[in-house]
Amino acid sequence: TPIDRWFGWSTESEEERKKEADKAGGYGVPSNFVDSMDPANYIAVELKKPMGIVFEENDEKYSGIYVMELQEGGFAADNGVLEKGDQLVAVGDKKVTGLLFEDALDTIVASPDETTKLILFRGSAKQFYGPTGASQDWLDEFIGAGGVVSE
Repeated sequence: TPIDRWFGWSTESEEERKKEADKAGGYGVPSNFVDSMDPANYIAVELKKPMGIVFEENDEKYSGIYVMELQEGGFAADNGVLEKGDQLVAVGDKKVTGLLFEDALDTIVASPDETTKLILFRGSAKQFYGPTGASQDWLDEFIGAGGVVSE
């Protein structure tokens, strides 16, 4: 009841709380949580240009850019690794997290190599840039070590 909530009294039994924790994967962690400091949640791909990726800016609240669409017949779609919603993290060994749209894309365009390595986070902008996001030190170390191996 509202009075119970106002006083902070819990009307939920211990058994109900345990069931909710189990649904959330235990320890109160939401079942859809993606750890942004776990290398397993990153993917890398090396693609020729034009890649066939349509990038879009995240909401102002989070910054950075993500894969909005893969153009049919493009190198990215044919490669099959990228998915809509992947967050762009690095181009080669250059971190692009939090950059403005044009600056992040310019990094791809400026890459002189025949193929360009992209490192992306497989999760939402909130999971990457929000309070549970990877620390800048962790990202610098991760990207400096080469990130993940390209598929």
